[in-house]
Amino acid sequence: MDGALDLAYPFAGRWLVQNSPADRVPSHGTTLLATSYAIDFVPVEAGARTAPIRPSSLVRPEAPERFPGFGRPILSPVDGVVIAARDAEPDHPAFRGIPSIAYALTQRRRIAAGWVALAGNHVLIERDGIVVALCHLRQGGVDVRVGQRVVPGDAIGRCGNSGNSTEPHLHLQAMDSREPEGARAVPITFGDALPRGGDVVEV
Repeated sequence: MDGALDLAYPFAGRWLVQNSPADRVPSHGTTLLATSYAIDFVPVEAGARTAPIRPSSLVRPEAPERFPGFGRPILSPVDGVVIAARDAEPDHPAFRGIPSIAYALTQRRRIAAGWVALAGNHVLIERDGIVVALCHLRQGGVDVRVGQRVVPGDAIGRCGNSGNSTEPHLHLQAMDSREPEGARAVPITFGDALPRGGDVVEV
């Protein structure tokens, strides 16, 4: 992809790709907050399975600890400097079935509340004027501090369910400013390629 920032995968293990810019742009259905080329990774077990769905999953919120990736290490995908690190936001329940519909109806309120309400706990890493955001991290699980230099593979936090998230996963995007409200989205690749939604990446 022309002009793309090439990244390392920010994790180990098996992760399911969702909302990929390889399938559509904007990948999340909006250009808001520089998300045009954002991508989501959902940690899964063998067979691309997340937490098993029980009858109660369809009618009640679920504890994020039920999901296989909650707390999995998140790694730096790039060589750069940490310019923001937040881990005070709570991890809320996961929502599937009917609860996910009710949660979607409250999304406008989170959008109005701004970046933190959507990103939850997050780390921003800057490299040559480009900022990589890693979002929805676990409360209290960020391992880096502002001003710290990181390289690909360094631990930066843990997968969580904070912010605008229906189950534990990692949202990753790149932008041309540290202020998402006014930033432009920057295309990304991983090893000069881009997985599609439904692909399982194993590192």
